[in-house]
Amino acid sequence: TSKKLVNSVAGCADDTLAGLVACNPNLQLLQGHRVALRSDLDSLKGQVALLSGGGSGHEPAHAGFIGKGMLTGVIAGAVFTSPAVGSILAAIRAVAQVGTVGTLLIVKNYTGDRLNFGLAREQARAEGIPVEMVVIGDDSAFTVLKKAGRRGLCGTVLIHKVAGALAEAGAGLEEITDRVSEVAKAMGTLGVSLSSCSVPGSKPTFELSADEVELGLGIHGEAGVHRIKMATADEIVALMLDHMTSSSNVSHVPVRSGSSVVLMVNNLGGLSFLELGIIANAAVRSLEGRGVKIARALVGTFMSALDMPGISLTLLLVDEPLLKLIDAETTASAWPNVATVSATGRKRCRAAPAKPLEAPDSTAAGGAASKQMVLVLERVCATLLGLEERLNALDRAAGDGDCGTTHSCAARAIQGWLKEGPPPASPAQLLSKLALLLLEKMGGSSGALYGLFLTAAAQPLKAKTDLPAWSAAMDAGLEAMQKYGKAAPGDRTMLDSLWAAGQELQAWKSPGANLQILSKAVKSAEAAAEATRNMEAGAGRASYISSARLDQPDPGAVAAAAILRAILEIRNEPHPKSFPPLDGSYDHRLGAPSHSQTGEKLLINAGNDRCNGQRENRGSKEDVDGFKEAAQLHGRPGQQEDRKAQEPLWTQEVLDCT
Repeated sequence: TSKKLVNSVAGCADDTLAGLVACNPNLQLLQGHRVALRSDLDSLKGQVALLSGGGSGHEPAHAGFIGKGMLTGVIAGAVFTSPAVGSILAAIRAVAQVGTVGTLLIVKNYTGDRLNFGLAREQARAEGIPVEMVVIGDDSAFTVLKKAGRRGLCGTVLIHKVAGALAEAGAGLEEITDRVSEVAKAMGTLGVSLSSCSVPGSKPTFELSADEVELGLGIHGEAGVHRIKMATADEIVALMLDHMTSSSNVSHVPVRSGSSVVLMVNNLGGLSFLELGIIANAAVRSLEGRGVKIARALVGTFMSALDMPGISLTLLLVDEPLLKLIDAETTASAWPNVATVSATGRKRCRAAPAKPLEAPDSTAAGGAASKQMVLVLERVCATLLGLEERLNALDRAAGDGDCGTTHSCAARAIQGWLKEGPPPASPAQLLSKLALLLLEKMGGSSGALYGLFLTAAAQPLKAKTDLPAWSAAMDAGLEAMQKYGKAAPGDRTMLDSLWAAGQELQAWKSPGANLQILSKAVKSAEAAAEATRNMEAGAGRASYISSARLDQPDPGAVAAAAILRAILEIRNEPHPKSFPPLDGSYDHRLGAPSHSQTGEKLLINAGNDRCNGQRENRGSKEDVDGFKEAAQLHGRPGQQEDRKAQEPLWTQEVLDCT
């Protein structure tokens, strides 16, 4: 890992936001949240509020663009991680509390940001707060449009500026939303870098040889669309502008001779100012050589990717009315005309609005059903903790390599929650509580997806908890994930495993259905997870990675299948008293002798053993074979039949908690 000047890896996002607020008297923190707001918030009564944000690591975006004439506030996540839904909602409530006439959420087009901001928007609207959301995608790298759409890059800052000028002039929420949506269509951004970036505490996400340059990369360390040989600044800039303006590129900007543009030359974080000036000069000369008028040229660091030594170029087609909005006054610190005011002696923190009162549980906690659900949750947690390193290894092929860490965070959060007291006995209440817990503690796109799934799945279980109701709950959860995650079966996501299980659980809606269908559902989920190997990703961050690099199963699909397997394990264990160790001395599916005695390999042990042993790169041949064998292994028929005959009564109550 590279050296970083930080206090701790976990505290990076909080420390940098606190430092910005401490040195800028125009900002305040929202107590209890990673949120920065304008310090003159009370003066915004009658205006539209503008909120944006995303993962930390892109500084000065987005908090540097808070101020009069730009953003009202920003919600920050951890490094390269979408902000929490609860913090987004708190920011919306805070600006609504002072009498603003609506809130516009300006969101970069990434799965986690869409999910979290989208969920917060829906919750705020349910409270009667008028909220709209625009998703910005200005990436001009891909010549063929991906299903996930264009990524949100540095052009998002220009949208902040246009929206801020309109809001300051008194425009309404609908007018601002429509105007910036049109502006975003006339904009494009393309990046190039000499090497990757490194998240604090982690290794670089990709490597380049000394004579290579990455073209069209993202702002989270994702690999680009092309690797080209090192060339002069003039040659690289000319290549970038050719790519951005070519009509054969579906995401091109229609710039031609006679066009008037705003040019942004953006430092991705690690480029020297000497090189930045050279690039700016090359861009101006190249554009003017094409007959393009540069109405405004902005050079600096606007949206970085930590320490990435590279640049991005943004082109925005402008006319005189739009140029006036770009030129409008702002006090945002990352824009050139910020006033200097002493930070000493001012109030730096604003009290957060009180949370709405929660409705009491419809079913009291405790009882036999509650204890049985504890057993299920504890087994799921143990499974995810054992798979942490394997899931991380699988995830490195798609970018940040934190899938296992994210799921382990969820497992530890659930374990801590269970220690506080018995969970609700009502399935609907239980799923709703778990959804809130994962949204707050899990983080990343996985936390939002699980939160959406559980929130939606809880609704059909409010009236009934029989097998048809559980099948309907699965359907509702899958529908919610597809609605906000923009994923579909076959897109190489966790949805593949859950969808396969859901198809099997349709049988629960038929008369005479029984719990044996759960075993078929788990087998289908495991087979679907294995089938994601070499599948082209259609959603999430992996969709921007070449399918040739995705030769391992999707980690989210593997995790989802493992969760279902853990649930089935508990159901198949007669009257469990305690949990055996997850160290290979116990067959976790059937209660049989360990695989060392029978020669069997299990999904959880294959992942756990290899993660804690001599793991190589993203998975050795033994990893691959072990996972295949585990996915195909579903128990010895004789033992399953014996167990079916002696199935304890309480296993039905795990699903039917009436």
